[in-house]
Amino acid sequence: MVHLVMKVSVRIVARQSILTKVGHEMLIDYHLHLEEGPYNAKWLNRTIQALATMTDEFQLDSQKLQMEKAIQQLHSRMTHGCYSEQWLDLYLKRALQLGIQEIGIVDHLYRFEETRAYFEKYMLLDEREEVGKLQRQWLDQVMTQNMEQFVSCIERAKDKWAQHGIALKLGLECDYFVDGEKELRSLVEGYDWDFLIGSVHFIDGWGFDNPELQHRFQSFEQETLYNHFFETVEQMILSKQFDFIAHLDNLKVFNYRVQNEAFMHAWYERIAKALKESDVATEINSGLYYRYPVQESCPSPSFLRVLAAHQIPITLSSDAHYPDDLGSFVADNANQLKQLGVTEIATFSKRIREMKVL
Repeated sequence: MVHLVMKVSVRIVARQSILTKVGHEMLIDYHLHLEEGPYNAKWLNRTIQALATMTDEFQLDSQKLQMEKAIQQLHSRMTHGCYSEQWLDLYLKRALQLGIQEIGIVDHLYRFEETRAYFEKYMLLDEREEVGKLQRQWLDQVMTQNMEQFVSCIERAKDKWAQHGIALKLGLECDYFVDGEKELRSLVEGYDWDFLIGSVHFIDGWGFDNPELQHRFQSFEQETLYNHFFETVEQMILSKQFDFIAHLDNLKVFNYRVQNEAFMHAWYERIAKALKESDVATEINSGLYYRYPVQESCPSPSFLRVLAAHQIPITLSSDAHYPDDLGSFVADNANQLKQLGVTEIATFSKRIREMKVL
């Protein structure tokens, strides 16, 4: 049975670079999602929590009345879906509460049914094996949407958000697979993206951030695994298909880490060099900090110091998947950048990077 949480606390391809002077602190969130799935009891409970958190006008109602209203809200949410104005308005409400000036909403490429052939080619999906069976189930559960509907949803909302003083940007998070560059390019062309994010969630077809498959980490020598991961990240950067790279060291998601600091530092330097040579930005992503066992943002503090030293353009992201997570820890991460001497933050419009003063 799903436990209904009624009382919750709010967790408070052009590469042109332009410098814009602004007269106040710049607070942005350039990587957040409208939903993902998989659609199970955990997702249902978390959606109810988000609705309860963001709809505060009935908090003084009785517990029974609160539950009745929550069920009505959930029914409306399920009926209209995640690309509805009703759901998107909750993100707008949260952005206004936090005073965030620019928001970049993305969806994962694997959410769209028209990308099925791409993922079926590169993921492990042989149902005779445990990993293939679980990943086939996962893909079928999350691949439920249409790219055109997502694009239309965000484009329709831009004027409304602008009237509230917030620049809403359209993005896409693209899973990168080695040798899949041409296919990926064909999937994203034809849309007027403000930015494209490159990310690595798979190693040789294994989705390493899937909690049901985390035990596979124990089958690998960690330095070998990290070498493979960072080599893939490096190839992704050098492909120059993306405006910024997401969560550069998310392989640490379940706290399987290499203790050899010299080994890791060498890779941090190598990735920073690839970003610099390719003129590609990255992000501070707080998603792993508040949603995963590692409880550390991407990149790690030591990695961030290397990126700052190389003057890599950096943006801020919460990696939220629900409206009440929007903006989580982006102000803290902005302060981290300032402490490292970073004075500008990367924003994007029509695939042109614009550096704005922090």
